[in-house]
Amino acid sequence: MGIKEVAVNRKAYHDFEILDKYEAGMCLLGTEIKSVRKGKVQLKESYVSFVGGEAIVKGMNIAQYDMGNRFNHDETRERKLLLHKSEIRKLASKVKLQGLTVIPLKMYLKDGRAKLEIGLARGKTLYDKREDDKLKSMQREALKAMRR
Repeated sequence: MGIKEVAVNRKAYHDFEILDKYEAGMCLLGTEIKSVRKGKVQLKESYVSFVGGEAIVKGMNIAQYDMGNRFNHDETRERKLLLHKSEIRKLASKVKLQGLTVIPLKMYLKDGRAKLEIGLARGKTLYDKREDDKLKSMQREALKAMRR
């Protein structure tokens, strides 16, 4: 079957410095997975929190399924992530002690199952963002010069 990319959080790479990446499964309802397969997912304002030894993604928007009836899901409900206990403990301690954040980077279907790539991230300051933009523009100009 392979991997089909459903949604990417491009803003995360602009606002955060990604330190580490993890792959997590998700607990979804029937209408949610049908909506995910259609690509109606938005990760922009979402984040991961840790409650009672579980990882929960908040703020992720999965649009309601068009053909769903009264059993349709709530679009922004909290969804449980499936990670190993050691990974949850490791991430939760880094969030608590070092002030880091865990954010969703992309969502994809892997062999028919919905997976969420999450990243341990540190927020960038305005100065860091400007520095990154400056480096990107310099690299673009160097490529243009080499092509000529």
